Amino acid sequence: MKNKTKSSEVCDIILEWHCVVEFRNKTDVSVVLKFQSRNPDLYREAASKPDCKLWAVALGEANSESLRNKIQQLRRLIMEIKEERTSDEAQHFLPATQADNLREPQFTGIQRIANESKLEFVLACKDLVATARDRKLNTFVQISVVHPAEQTLTRYSSTEIVEGTRDPLYLTGVTFPPEYPIYEETKIKLTVYDVKDKSQDTVRTRVLSEHKEPRTDVGRNFLGLATFKVGDLVKSKEQQLTLTLRTSDGGKTVGTIGVSIVKMGEIEEGEVDHITTDVQRQKCALVCECTAPEGISGKDSLPLLNAVLKNPICKLYRFPTSDNKWLHIREQMSESTLSFHVPKELINLHIKEDMRRNQDLKELGELAPHWDNMRKNVVAHCEQMLNMYQDTLADLGKHTGSSFKSSCSKGEKTLEFVPINLHLQRMHVHSPRLKDALYDVITVGAPAAHYQGFKNGGLRKLLSKFEAERRNTGYQCIYYSPENTAKAKEVLSNINHLQPLISSHADQLLNSASQHSPDSLKNSLKMLSEKTELFVHAFKDQLVRSALLALYTARPGCVLKKPTVPRNSVEGSGEPQSQDHPSQIKRQNSIPHHSEYDEEEWDRVWTNVGKSLNCIIAMVDRLLEKDNSSSGIKESENDPSSADHMVSHTSGDWYEQLYPLIITLKDCMGEVVTRAKQSMTFVLLQELACGLPQHLMLTLRRDIVFSQALAGLVCGFIIKLHTSLHDQGFLQQLHTVGLIVQYEGLLSTYSEEIGMLEDMAVGISDLQKVTFKIIEAKSNDFLPVITGRREHYVIEVKLPAKMFELLPQEIKEGKQLHVYPVLFNVGINEQQTLAERFGDTTLQESVNQENFELLKEYYKLFTEKMPPDCLPHFQEQNDLKRLLENLHQNIQAKKRKNVEIMWVAATICRKLNGIRFTCCKSAKDRTSMSVTLEQCSILRDEHQLHKDFFIRALDCMRREGCRIENVLKNIKCRKYAFNMIQLMAFPKYYRPPEGTYGKADT
Repeated sequence: MKNKTKSSEVCDIILEWHCVVEFRNKTDVSVVLKFQSRNPDLYREAASKPDCKLWAVALGEANSESLRNKIQQLRRLIMEIKEERTSDEAQHFLPATQADNLREPQFTGIQRIANESKLEFVLACKDLVATARDRKLNTFVQISVVHPAEQTLTRYSSTEIVEGTRDPLYLTGVTFPPEYPIYEETKIKLTVYDVKDKSQDTVRTRVLSEHKEPRTDVGRNFLGLATFKVGDLVKSKEQQLTLTLRTSDGGKTVGTIGVSIVKMGEIEEGEVDHITTDVQRQKCALVCECTAPEGISGKDSLPLLNAVLKNPICKLYRFPTSDNKWLHIREQMSESTLSFHVPKELINLHIKEDMRRNQDLKELGELAPHWDNMRKNVVAHCEQMLNMYQDTLADLGKHTGSSFKSSCSKGEKTLEFVPINLHLQRMHVHSPRLKDALYDVITVGAPAAHYQGFKNGGLRKLLSKFEAERRNTGYQCIYYSPENTAKAKEVLSNINHLQPLISSHADQLLNSASQHSPDSLKNSLKMLSEKTELFVHAFKDQLVRSALLALYTARPGCVLKKPTVPRNSVEGSGEPQSQDHPSQIKRQNSIPHHSEYDEEEWDRVWTNVGKSLNCIIAMVDRLLEKDNSSSGIKESENDPSSADHMVSHTSGDWYEQLYPLIITLKDCMGEVVTRAKQSMTFVLLQELACGLPQHLMLTLRRDIVFSQALAGLVCGFIIKLHTSLHDQGFLQQLHTVGLIVQYEGLLSTYSEEIGMLEDMAVGISDLQKVTFKIIEAKSNDFLPVITGRREHYVIEVKLPAKMFELLPQEIKEGKQLHVYPVLFNVGINEQQTLAERFGDTTLQESVNQENFELLKEYYKLFTEKMPPDCLPHFQEQNDLKRLLENLHQNIQAKKRKNVEIMWVAATICRKLNGIRFTCCKSAKDRTSMSVTLEQCSILRDEHQLHKDFFIRALDCMRREGCRIENVLKNIKCRKYAFNMIQLMAFPKYYRPPEGTYGKADT
């Protein structure tokens, strides 16, 4: 802006950002610039009224909004000729800010069922024109989306390659998930390419680094393109469009492309004529709407699914059946928020448990110099380990962004508790004559401590070696077996759980007495009795007695410093004795006997709790009896009972009668707790001292592996519960028997993967100490809550009220639900070939045999507790028995890479309503081959997929399905990390199609 003199220097600069230009009034020569921000309005004056109008136009055109609109208009014109490419070919959603901008009222939304895809369609071309006269076409269609608000174009997905025809019918469709911002005004661009050689089709299998059209010499030629609006498709009479394919200049017609909407749950009119292996003769089928299957979707379950699953990727296929009908398949892959939620919950529990243990060690009392130095050393190491857990939890709390850990991050220390590449892989199948079906598999990297490495093996080997070394620790500490140390932890847990409960119930009993309420008094006494009996029962173990003796010998001078003994107990006699040298204490069964130590004193101490409870029960009975008796009847004054004597001298003051008895109970209980807690803590001191620092490092490794395994299990359990909530047979099985959880491992028994398999075997076995409990959600927070300790965890799964009402009464009342994890592993890569020919496969054989026995035990339990007709899969009991026999025979056979073990085990799991897992090192490459093979096998065996289309369906899922997107998410490249030499060692059906594999940084 200048002054009135034209030759003046610039005196002001205005940045027109989100502002509006207005005239001050009709006669004035000044304009006003009003900013949308809170900046003050600017007033500017021109030399004359015409000048003022010119200034208003110039200022208006210079405004940022006007320039932005012009740029968008130019972009639209450019995109009609040349396609822009993003730097990421993945099917992805817009940024949150951009998505918010799209939700403006001028755009028309697409009506849909809750949790169903917004739009799904399939494609077919006709009369395509080849670039060379004698050339056979190998074509695919690339689908791009033009977003209406920003007018930006995003490459979305592609079909598979159809070879040797001018009339290709594509089996891979296009699906837009519920969260995708698509509207009737959205444009879809379809570009058809001719591929010269699938193995050289590198453009579709890598990320483009530049925004350029693909060169024809890299493996494909551009044929033609067509564009349509979503609104035109959904409003068309038969929801079909036939579009003309034209060259980029719009002058030449190169064929037509048909677009047909598909809705899962539809039934075709008529048949698919002439479905043969000759793709030239395939025809599209017409479809009509049908009701959605019960239990598969619903708005009531959306909050739960949205809390657990995130960032879905969807793919659509149509495959012909053996009777010339169409199968419609929707494949979906979702991340899980539990990848980070479960590890954080677990680490928090570990920190609390370890802090409590460290405090108990410090409060162990005075010890002889040898034991005291041992305690100080143990506490120092434990504090150091506790700081490590706290730092890890803090690092996880800072994590933002993706809700899964990529395969490239498996060696990161800060993420070592997080499972690798955890996803739900789902296949939704609509068959013409069968009910819609869902098939879920949880894919996750093998639970293993990658950061700690596998130089010395995995947990299975390390734990065995550590236990053997601990048995030969010499005379430095007392050896307790793993069973006894686990028992000690259980006793400590019971103390921490029951003592506050008993105190609370005792106070409730006194409160009922003060209110003179007979019914409340009875209920309070019942609860107090139940908890106190559990408390007393917890100490009926020889371990407590022997540990008290061991602790006695560890005191200075072997002098037992006894606290005041409650009444009704006999004081033990004992005199000071010179301390035995620690070398005399080697093993639990060789602890020296001291004549001064009264071994029966402990029995008197803990039985006093029961006697105190009996006094309370007797007093309550007499108080209630006196209350119910008639006023003219009095108790005989000659009754020798002290309780009767007390009652006869009161005027019905229940509180005064019960108060001293309650105090006695609490004193006795406190005495028991003090002695039992110190003795069990002494046992844990021996466990820690015998193996420092190896014991703590092994505990850390086991915690890491267990955390990864548990995150996947919780995800699988919640998804299984959600999909089977309407199945009464499943719900009965859930609370009567429990669920089988079958893990399919693809690790080799060679090099580092031996250690991974050893970690995985222990981590999955540790899941046996997990139980589930289903509760009704009281808020909008549906994430599960974990309680318990290392030897036993309870996972509380929250359900919305309407879903919770569908559960059986036993589950509603809080019955704990059990899981039975089993692992079957078969290595399939080139390293397994080396192991089978030059190495050792006994680890794999022993793991499979051990887990087969567990599977047999579950099947036996199932047949004993469940009625034969309770499950639909169990109508053929003989079939399941035959499968178990088949699995046993395959495990016993010495066949190389016997993948039939995995196929049969997966079938048994599905028939038993189990939860399926598939794992390899990173759940990316081998897992993708296995999951897609399983999906196609299910389509063939359960849904009559045409046998001639099995391989083509397999290639579709591997080339354009969710699993190639998983590879892209992990390593930013659309290539499976295989090479030709590696694939020669793979079983036939585990090899990816040409052009989808090659060198990649994993």
